[in-house]
Amino acid sequence: MTVPTIKLNHGGVEIPVIGYGLGTAHFKRAGNDALDPAITTATETALSVGFTHLDGAEVYGNETELGLAISSSSSIPRSSLFITTKVISSISSPSEALSTSLKKLGVEYVDLYLIHAPFWDEKEKGITIEQAWKELEGLYEKGLVKAIGVSNFRIVDLERIRKVAKVQPAVNQIEYHPYLQNPELKEYHKTHGIVTAVYGPLIPITKATPGPLDSVIEELSKKYNKSATQILLRWSIDDGNVVITTSSKEWRMKEALEVAEFKLDDEDVERIRTVGKEKRHRVFWTKEFTD
Repeated sequence: MTVPTIKLNHGGVEIPVIGYGLGTAHFKRAGNDALDPAITTATETALSVGFTHLDGAEVYGNETELGLAISSSSSIPRSSLFITTKVISSISSPSEALSTSLKKLGVEYVDLYLIHAPFWDEKEKGITIEQAWKELEGLYEKGLVKAIGVSNFRIVDLERIRKVAKVQPAVNQIEYHPYLQNPELKEYHKTHGIVTAVYGPLIPITKATPGPLDSVIEELSKKYNKSATQILLRWSIDDGNVVITTSSKEWRMKEALEVAEFKLDDEDVERIRTVGKEKRHRVFWTKEFTD
């Protein structure tokens, strides 16, 4: 199965439109240094069924498990993998944080390195958003990362970066689904060549039921002979995004990858978008966002 890619604004780097996420279900609490074999096994399974885009983060606490899965899947060339990680806990020194992440992952570079969020006390951490971005640019210039970007950034945060950037952000990874649309931010991304990567794509059926989309998704599931999960994942892709999903179950991993095999009609993409606007539901970073 071939997963489509989107070309980033960084030297022709291409990102697969479906990624396997190591957050949410695989998140480990801070200070938990004990290896969790189940995380490694699940990631190995994801690789074995066809995922090549792996989305990790320092704060997830499981980069070592991700690295073990990568090393045990040595039949997959490193050049065929797209590995993302993120920095936030160690934002005071992104360079040191990346060095630690590379050791845990067991790789010489990552394909995408993100500032995980703009929410930190700059006096306490001793670094501003602008300074952190300049450090990421240095890592990019050294070839330790193939592309750099951000996550959970608002337009105001992106503007701070754009004023000082030599290298523009390639990606902004955000919570995004039919019940949490942000057309202004999406338009900003489009204007400045920033790819929107989305997490939480299934929230309308996992965290926000009942809702106005319930009957629409049921109807479209019958029309396309696809599950509700597949309809929502495909909507995110047809909306022009990269989608991150996660599961420990092999059949769900395969189900996710199968969305590469069909497309929603334009009118159905628009219908989900329109009906989705009837409800607003945010799950992550609720204290930091005021919507």
